[in-house]
Order: sequence, then structure tokens, then C-alpha cells
Amino acid sequence: ENRPIPEPGPNEVLLRMHSVGICGSDVHYWQHGRIGDFVVKDPMVLGHEASGTVVKVGSGVTHLKPGDRVAIEPGVPREVDEFCKTGRYNLSPTIFFCATPPDDGNLCRYYKHSASYCYKLPDNVTFEEGALIEPLSVGIHACKRAGVTLGSKVFVSGSGPIGLVNVIVAKMMGAAAVVVTDLSASRLQKAKEVGADFTIQVKNETPKEVASKVETVLGCMPEITVECTGVQACIQTGIYATRSGGTLVLVGLGPEMVTVPIVNAAVREVDIRGIFRYCNTWPVAIALLASKRINVKPLVTHRFPLEKALEAFETTKRGEGVKVMLKCDPTDQSP
Repeated sequence: ENRPIPEPGPNEVLLRMHSVGICGSDVHYWQHGRIGDFVVKDPMVLGHEASGTVVKVGSGVTHLKPGDRVAIEPGVPREVDEFCKTGRYNLSPTIFFCATPPDDGNLCRYYKHSASYCYKLPDNVTFEEGALIEPLSVGIHACKRAGVTLGSKVFVSGSGPIGLVNVIVAKMMGAAAVVVTDLSASRLQKAKEVGADFTIQVKNETPKEVASKVETVLGCMPEITVECTGVQACIQTGIYATRSGGTLVLVGLGPEMVTVPIVNAAVREVDIRGIFRYCNTWPVAIALLASKRINVKPLVTHRFPLEKALEAFETTKRGEGVKVMLKCDPTDQSP
């Protein structure tokens, strides 16, 4: 709050922030000070799921003007390298990413960002929906990597925010049936609300037993599994559950080393794919939201003003609700 309002560079815009969602990674940095090799060494602003209003534009910016409402893509490559040239800029080692050390995030009143990674929101898309494009993008990227298409049978492991966006996107991309597993009955109920066809509450079953339940409710083994927890037992379940010749996409991040039945996957030609965030997803997400082909509004369960950020983080830490949203602009009462 005591920082000076930044001045945008030639290709940047200054934004008055509006809505910022809290992600599990934000909570993890707050609690543990690191995620893998990314270590918080200095004070860092959190927040990377965000939308706001353009206040000032740099001299080289032509596609935005003051007053425009925008959604922010938080990952910006610092140079055009081989990954950018092939359209996979999310893999660039030079990438700036909001709230990943040492880069500050955008949970603040004013924030400047590369204009090329700010996307104008149509009038019928709210600021909250704009902020939700970031987690939604994980679902779009994961389902594309998985090859979800017309008639796919899909197993989504985990019914947190990322599991839920994968349900939404898989159904949008033509999945005939989606089954979701989780420990929490309330989260599975939310999965049903956003389009899951079947849910399985996991208790003390072994990975093979859970895989068998998935096959039973679907009537067959799924061609595609999207693993959103990062838990070792769930990754094992994902391998056992996926049909031979199918695809397992690993979205959730857990410990660096996990024990998995890799030979089972190998001899059945189950492709195991990773994802790292997303790329080229904001235009797709905006088009889907503007056309009302998807609805992400049910994901937001709690709202707090910026002054109550600590309370918002505590709520997320306790696992209450689904997506907690912070409102950074007290003067703007629009949705």
C-alpha cells in the first residue's frame, strides 16, 4: 500500500486492479516461502488471477486505451526465444510470471503489465469472470494436451478449482461422460453443479480399487485422465484407470519424486503428459465466456475487500468454498 504508483513503459499499461483470485500457490508461498526451486528471498506481492481497468498506456500501445476493462495473462516471456517462435512461450526460461519469485504479483491497487498480455473484456463479461480466465486456462491447456474431443470418456482426479475447470472445459469440448473423484462430498457436489456426470467419494480404497470404481460408473475405462491433485496414490490411480492407448495428463503438482506403476503404463501404451500453466488460451476463454457457452460464476464462493486479504487467505488455507476472490478497488461497485 505504501509503494508509489508505477509508471508504464512504452509497451506496458498501468491498471487499476479490480478482482484477484487466490490460488493454492499463493497460499503455499505465504505459508512455506517456496515451491520447488522458486524461493521467496525478499518481500513479494502475491496474486496472478486478475482483472482490472486500464488507467494509462505506454507510448507504443495502440490496442488499449484508458477505461478499457482487461483480463491479465500473468506469464510474459522476456525475450523471443525458440519456445516463443513455436508458440509454446509458457516453456520459455526467460518468462516473467506474477507472484513467482522474484516477480511481484498483482494483488494491489495499481499494477503495470505488458500490454500484449492484457486482453480486453467484452461488456457482457464481468471482472470476476476475467480473473477466472487464469484457472480456466489451465483446464483449456490440459484438455487440449489430453486430446479431449467429441464422445470422450474423461476421468478428472480432484475436485478443487482446477479439477472443476477441467470438468467445465472437457464438457465444452465434447466429452460424453466425465467422472470426478475427491475426498470431499461438498466439492463433489460442486463438480455435479458444473457438469460432472458421475462422482466418486474416495475413502480408504487402494488406487486399483478406485480405478475399478471409475470403470464401473463409466461403463468402460476412460480414454483420458486429468490428474489434478499431485498426490502419489492419485497418480497411481490415473495410470490404472486409463484405457490402454489412452492419455494421462498430470496437472497437480506434488513431491518431486513419486512411485508409480510405470511399466503398467508402458506396456499398455498409456501416454503420460505434463502441462506447465498454459499458452494461447485467453482469446479462447474470452470467446467462450462472451458467448455464454461456459459458466464459471459458480466457482466464486467467497468475496473480500483488499483490506481483508489476510482473512481471505485464511479462508483459502482452510479449504472453505472453492474460489476466494479479492476486490482491490473499493470505488468500483460493478460486478
